[in-house]
Amino acid sequence: MAEKIIFIINPISGTRSKNSIPEMIHLGLEKELYDPEIVFTEYRGHGTKLSREYLDKGVKKIIAVGGDGTVNEVATALINTDASLGIVPIGSGNGLARHLEIPMTIKKAVRQLNVSDSIRIDYGMVNRQPFFCTCGTGFDAYVSMEFAKGNKRGIVSYLEKIVKGYFAYKPQHYRILGTNIDISTDAFLLTFANASQWGNNAYIAPKASLQDGKLDISILSKLPISAIPTLAFELFTKMIDKDFNVSSLQTKEITLYRETAGPFHYDGEPYEEGREITIKIIPKGLNVLVKRRY
Repeated sequence: MAEKIIFIINPISGTRSKNSIPEMIHLGLEKELYDPEIVFTEYRGHGTKLSREYLDKGVKKIIAVGGDGTVNEVATALINTDASLGIVPIGSGNGLARHLEIPMTIKKAVRQLNVSDSIRIDYGMVNRQPFFCTCGTGFDAYVSMEFAKGNKRGIVSYLEKIVKGYFAYKPQHYRILGTNIDISTDAFLLTFANASQWGNNAYIAPKASLQDGKLDISILSKLPISAIPTLAFELFTKMIDKDFNVSSLQTKEITLYRETAGPFHYDGEPYEEGREITIKIIPKGLNVLVKRRY
C-alpha cells in the first residue's frame, strides 16, 4: 500500500504562480510509493497547525512547499517526533534546502522524494522559537522587517531594501555570554547559524554543520561601503569567515544582550524581540528527507 504523504504549499512564497504545483506533484511521485494529499496555507502559522493535525492522524512524511519561513512552520510541528520533513523549495532564498542539496526545481525536488532517506539534524531555539537555518539581529533583521512591510516579493525587491537600508540602519552595541565566551562589541549584524547560508548560496557561516550539535556565530563588526564588493565576493565563495571585519565562533548556547529591543529574524521571518535573547542548539532533533546515498 502506498504511504500517505502531505504537501503543504504556501501560496504567497516566492514570485511564481502555484497553480501548476499540484499537477507536478502527482506526475513526479511514484504512485506505488506515495499517496499524496495537497493543502494550502491561509495565514502565518497555518503550516504548523496543519502539520500537527496530520501528525495526529499518523502521517509520517510532511513536505513544506515554500521558502525557509514555510519550512520553519512545518518543521516546528515535527521536532522531536519520528515524522520526517521534506522540502520542495519555491522561496526567495531556500537556505536550508540548498544546504541539504535539495534540487531548486519543483519537478526534480518532487522526484527526489522517490529516492530519499531520512537523516537526523540539529535545530536551534531563539528563546521559545525554533529555527532551522539561521537567525540573527542587526542589519539583516532590519532588512527582513522592511521587506516584510512591502508588497513586492523576490530577490530584486530584497536587494532594493538592502541598498536603501544600508544608509538608514544604525548599528548597536552587543554583549555575548556563553561557556568561555564573553564578548562586548559594536556590530553591523550578528548571525547565529545552524545551516551554512542565508540562502541564494550566500554563505554567512561556511563551516556550519547541521549535525555537529554546535551553533556557528558570525559577527560583522562594520561594513564600510568600500568593503561591500569584497564581502559580497566572500559570501558567495565561502570565504566570509576569513574577512578581517568578521569574527566567527562556535558554541552550544549563548545569551545575547543589546541596547534596545527591536527586529530579530529566524529563518528570514522578522519579528520583534527584547534586549535579552537566549540562543541554543538542540542536537539531532528533526528528521529530514534527503537524496538517498547509495
